[in-house]
Amino acid sequence: MTYDALVIGGGPSGATAALLLARAGWNVVLAEKTAYPRPKVCGEFISATSLPLLREIGLDEEFIAAAGPPVRRVGIFARDAMVTAAMPRVRGPLCEWGHALGREHLDLMLLRAAARSGAAVLQPCEVAELRRTRQGFVCTLAARQAIKQLATHLVIAANGSWQPAPYQIPATPHRPSDLLAFKAHFRGTDLPADLMPLFAFPGGYGGMVHSDDGRVSLSCCIRRDTLQLCRRDCEMRPAAAAVLQHIEVACLGVRRVLRRANLEGAWLAAGPIRPGIRPCYADGIFRIGNAAGEAHPVVAEGISMALQSAWLLCCHLTAGHSQDEVARRYHAEWKATFAPRIYAAALFACLAMQPSAVAAVLPLLRAFPRILALGARLSGKTTEIVAATR
Repeated sequence: MTYDALVIGGGPSGATAALLLARAGWNVVLAEKTAYPRPKVCGEFISATSLPLLREIGLDEEFIAAAGPPVRRVGIFARDAMVTAAMPRVRGPLCEWGHALGREHLDLMLLRAAARSGAAVLQPCEVAELRRTRQGFVCTLAARQAIKQLATHLVIAANGSWQPAPYQIPATPHRPSDLLAFKAHFRGTDLPADLMPLFAFPGGYGGMVHSDDGRVSLSCCIRRDTLQLCRRDCEMRPAAAAVLQHIEVACLGVRRVLRRANLEGAWLAAGPIRPGIRPCYADGIFRIGNAAGEAHPVVAEGISMALQSAWLLCCHLTAGHSQDEVARRYHAEWKATFAPRIYAAALFACLAMQPSAVAAVLPLLRAFPRILALGARLSGKTTEIVAATR
């Protein structure tokens, strides 16, 4: 069969792109290699800036009903400090707050909406080969031990950045500075319902937030060399348990929040994460979500950037411009919208992982907690995106 567009990956960016294009009348196919629902290493938070997009695609009420409570405060836990400040409000007529929802629920919600909108969803289905032709691409798919081919005029890569593929930038060799990600859910914590704190510890950083069904999501990133030291000190314990012990020793706030908590399910691990800016369009393939660029998770903007980058690209694709013109406009607006978040996140992550930097910054944060709100603004939590399609 021949399609107008093939979307590779069914996460937030891929499902959103397939949904928006299908609603615009495109013949869209989406290939996702794993079966849903499935858990995912992710901070789970979605900023209020993405709620207008969820409202546009008719999922805002379903999302809010399933998600955790509104996040009205940000904070930082470092050493013995626990500093909080009000979350800045979104600029615009609506006063809304962000929420968190587990990826096993969010991804399935978005993918089902894409299918209802008319997108053909192939799952589990992996792209085995992608070959460019004069008319577009020929794609070979492997699905349930069967091989099939399809033709498409356009390809959108929404497959993230952790696993290499022929149509993606090659993975880099392992380095001591690589950041590995861990995530778990807890019940019975003492985390205030409206607070989303960042916690800083030597060699890493993390965050906590109330997610769906009364759970608290804890996610963190730790340098590979720091993890090796943690595991050496805790030889008989799993890697995740060694990481949590390292965090609790370094951070009073985390110890207090988890002192009566119970772990629900198993820890998840992934990585290394690959923060940075990558080509939004190369070799005839558009990239969205982490495939286009990734911010350090310290700013909790990964899902929002995924949703918003898909929306930004689809606005231009459906505006009637040539593919080269779409690529030019999308690239320019992507950089203007997301590059500041990525640069700010890199700065915050560097500070959070250095004990000397944390020690220098804490007195300032204690005296002026509103600096946390400024950090939230710099990370993109207050400005809605607008696509200039004309």
